Amino acid sequence: MSFSKIFVDRPIATSLVMAAIFLAGLLAFTQLPIAPLPRVDFPTIDVTASLPGADPETMASSVATPLERQFAQISDLTQITSLSTLGQTEITLQFDLDRNADAAAQDVSAAINAAGMRVGVCLSADRGWVSVRTGVWGSGNGCSDDGGIRPGWNGGV
Repeated sequence: MSFSKIFVDRPIATSLVMAAIFLAGLLAFTQLPIAPLPRVDFPTIDVTASLPGADPETMASSVATPLERQFAQISDLTQITSLSTLGQTEITLQFDLDRNADAAAQDVSAAINAAGMRVGVCLSADRGWVSVRTGVWGSGNGCSDDGGIRPGWNGGV
């Protein structure tokens, strides 16, 4: 007597065994600890620059564009989006999943410092987010010391 002959001779028992295996598989599937759609958090850094009274076109051309050019040189950067409004520009940088957020923040800080002489920004960074405050063009005052970055810098070109 072969193994398959047992199932051929007893179709009801075969159907019951098949239903039991299906139910056991269904129960095991519901107990799996893996989410069907895992939560994915891409390393993202927001950079905000402000220049009171500047129109959106000035913010886009004088602040956002030079910063975006500098940011484009950062490795593992997958997406750059920016929004310029009256007196403010917000740039969002999204990195690969494998990219360390702290290392990305350091690269962004370095890029802002590299573009700073052309753009006129002071940088303050805290826990993975970066905020940029734009200096007064040609004032010679520099950015305030509350961020502790580049005191005495004159903010002009």
